[in-house]
Amino acid sequence: MQHEAGGYSMQQITPYRDNPGASSNPNLQDLYSGAPHSPSGIHAHSPFDSVNDVSDPARSSLAQTPLAASSSPYMSAPLRNYENLDEAVPNSQWLEEKARKSNRRSKWVVIGSLITILVLVAVGVALGVTLGKKKSSSGSNNSSSSTPPGTNTADPSNFQKNPALKQSFYGIAYTPAGSQLPDCGNTLDQVIEDIQLLSQLTTNIRLYGADCNQSSLVLAAIQLTKVNMNVYLGNYPAINDNGVAYQRQKGEIQTAIQNYGVNNVAGITVGNEFILDYVTDQGQSDPNGSAGDAAAQQLIPYIQDTRTMIQSMNLGKTIPVGNADAGSYFNTQVLEAVDYGMSNVHPWFANQTIDNAAGWTAEFFATTNVAAAQALSNQPKMYIAETGWPTDTSQFNYSPNDGPSLASVPNLQIFLDTFVCQANQNGTGYFFFEYFDETWKATTYGGVEGYWGLFDSNRNLKNLTIPDCAV
Repeated sequence: MQHEAGGYSMQQITPYRDNPGASSNPNLQDLYSGAPHSPSGIHAHSPFDSVNDVSDPARSSLAQTPLAASSSPYMSAPLRNYENLDEAVPNSQWLEEKARKSNRRSKWVVIGSLITILVLVAVGVALGVTLGKKKSSSGSNNSSSSTPPGTNTADPSNFQKNPALKQSFYGIAYTPAGSQLPDCGNTLDQVIEDIQLLSQLTTNIRLYGADCNQSSLVLAAIQLTKVNMNVYLGNYPAINDNGVAYQRQKGEIQTAIQNYGVNNVAGITVGNEFILDYVTDQGQSDPNGSAGDAAAQQLIPYIQDTRTMIQSMNLGKTIPVGNADAGSYFNTQVLEAVDYGMSNVHPWFANQTIDNAAGWTAEFFATTNVAAAQALSNQPKMYIAETGWPTDTSQFNYSPNDGPSLASVPNLQIFLDTFVCQANQNGTGYFFFEYFDETWKATTYGGVEGYWGLFDSNRNLKNLTIPDCAV
């Protein structure tokens, strides 16, 4: 994302402090994987002089880079360093393995953070705001710059609304850019801009994980912009890592709640397509078979531990704990252990035509997920965690048989017109996939993977008309 000069400045900042709930043994990388979709991309290291791994010349160079050299106009808080994250499973090994599996239902590798950034905003912080203008998309005839014109330079809560945006979505899937291993590149000024835009479309967002301090950045941005926004925080545990990734993200979530409270927290989602990944990696397909039950035995203790953590914090508010998975891969034991389930339901990957897409999505969700949840004694509330339609495809890994309808902006418009208002009227809780295009997915995985956004990668609204049907 391109920025002009200017932005935010902090006169006062609360130093980072290690959270007692964080993992004391962050030795394994957190490997996220999901099909068909997963969180945002990989960005450059954020420099900080406490990076300890000087055996790597590149990291040693980063360690000598002054904070002032950062492109973020915010001053940086001290960063946590995770050492030896590559010992168990090298990044390249996972990327190559997932690339070999990438086909119709490609499994993206989404990797949690190497470095954790915590920006704590103290009372009386003085903020200066100059949001840089974005490049317009050359392919959009009705593109709308994401930078709110007329933004008050002293107050990020005072921003001009874009009349092309309507608060018509129940929810939107979101991960701040640069929130994954091996490089954290997210910034508070960028997240503030995202929240300004998202708040004009929805009052609910969901995160996938907690690495790179994204929980704190999002909650801070919501409070600074003073918008009406609830967020489902996420913990994205890895398979067979003895809970290292889970514990690390648990600590990040706990720190975020301790510093920003729970007024804007709607829930904590533990696991994203954990069962799908475990079962398919074992060459099986039944989420309630032997592999599915083995995966559940890993995942359920994380869910229970998250609930225990919430209770121990005496928050004065009940925070539901849930799980997200592919629509056909919910394990019954997992659903019996949660307050809510989030189901990925993608008509594109189910080979539906655009004319059938909205109807198929509603029917699949109702019969496969809602009905199954209602049959359980705890009756967890079900949401659609992801649904949408791609707008383009890359020649890299392009499949001519990949869907009976084109990946195009006009077809996304049809899906918007036939799904959003109808789902609102039916009382369906859903999180539209997704907020903006993630171009790294196009170059890494090819096909349609990088083109699911309502906005392009520069946060310009695509040539779309947002339905006008307030939730």
